Amino acid sequence: MDLIKIAKETLQIEIEALEKMATRLDGNFLDAVELILNTKGKLIITGVGKSGLVGAKMAATFASTGTSSFFLHPTEALHGDLGMIGKEDALLAISNSGESEELTKILPHIKRFEIPLIGMTGNKESSLGRYADVWLDISVEKEACPLNTAPTASTTLTMALGDALAVALMKERGFKKEDFASFHPGGSLGKQLFVKIKDLMRTQDLPIIDERTPLKEAIVVMSQGKLGNVLIVNDNGELTALLSDGDLRRALMQEGFNMDEPAYRYATKSPKSYHNTELLASEALEIIEDARIQLLPITDEAGHIAGVLHIHDLVAAGIKRT
Repeated sequence: MDLIKIAKETLQIEIEALEKMATRLDGNFLDAVELILNTKGKLIITGVGKSGLVGAKMAATFASTGTSSFFLHPTEALHGDLGMIGKEDALLAISNSGESEELTKILPHIKRFEIPLIGMTGNKESSLGRYADVWLDISVEKEACPLNTAPTASTTLTMALGDALAVALMKERGFKKEDFASFHPGGSLGKQLFVKIKDLMRTQDLPIIDERTPLKEAIVVMSQGKLGNVLIVNDNGELTALLSDGDLRRALMQEGFNMDEPAYRYATKSPKSYHNTELLASEALEIIEDARIQLLPITDEAGHIAGVLHIHDLVAAGIKRT
């Protein structure tokens, strides 16, 4: 049995179902978008079995892209959860046959409450199709299942149509990257758009010495600080130099190297620093990587050290370049 051939045929059947859906989209789709846009409450998704699983995913997608939404199982609705549906809500019901018993039982109650109903079904003449205010056709010529029974092409198409609705609504609402990130503060995009230098910089027990400190003492401070660097300040407390472990290795190669000399002699003068703690951490990462450094000193307007930002802290926090 050629399993690769079977897999390709499965994918091709589902691709063809999507392509045919794309060609038959009509005013009903626009009506569904308008209905959802005009809904003052929540968009509630319901369905049974595979349709219910697809519906739960759709609800999550809507909720994270600016359309307040949640999934409601029709069986639970029949046993009290109908009370979760408000008069300003709208319902999107999914059933390929349009005759799922649990679903059809709640439809009269939805109409009794005068809740707008979008029906996603492959049969317009089904119970769901007749009750729906807006009908979205999810019919397919055949399932990818060799028995033409297990929901495969139809569930793929339904999920894709849900995505199409979500994207269309995003466009209509002017939903931006910042809006998406606000719903995903723990995700990579949220971290890029909300985490700032002040959230990650170290401010305690910093390895700081003055310009007269001997190199041998600076090495001890460097080891204790565990940052691979020592910050050097003048008598006014202003950052004037930075001694890195790289500077130390280069110093060892110099003639006349002397551990009793001030560390300042071997340090990098006027090192790269930044003073705006409101800068996004992702932008700070760009500064660090472009300058090919590991530690970015953060100073106040007067040049006094306020903290440091280490590249390891950025990586550990999952910060990436924008």
